[in-house]
Amino acid sequence: MADGVFNNVKGEFKTLAALPAAADALIVTLVETTGLEAEDTLNNYDDLAALYTASNNEPAGGTYARKTVTASITVTVDDTNNRVDVDMPDLTWTALTTTGNNPISRLLVNYDNDTGAGTDSNIRPCTYHDFVITPDGSDVVAVIATSGFYRAQ
Repeated sequence: MADGVFNNVKGEFKTLAALPAAADALIVTLVETTGLEAEDTLNNYDDLAALYTASNNEPAGGTYARKTVTASITVTVDDTNNRVDVDMPDLTWTALTTTGNNPISRLLVNYDNDTGAGTDSNIRPCTYHDFVITPDGSDVVAVIATSGFYRAQ
């Protein structure tokens, strides 16, 4: 489950995760340990450009790449337990090199309403998760819990 939900999507993420627009996607990014802001500051950003312009650092070297998720996202309304769960496949960064990549502490799931726009200012941070790794050239896998990565109750 999410360690935290950004304030700008609370109550709306179920709709965003269903990918309602023609060219939208969930974009998964990482945040380095160095410069990582406290949760109470981090969860106030309304767009990815502002988040990474602040002291938060996105890995930029070697084999790091953002992950674009457009398929196999499930949004399950559970009337029995009075909740909504959102899930997606596990993600792999193959041979995440140390070149230009410092230790990482957070994984972010973001919503991009127009993947063709090409700017971080239209990407909305949605959830953040503890994801503590030190790149060493091996594969890095973000294993999404069987109950998903987001739950609204």
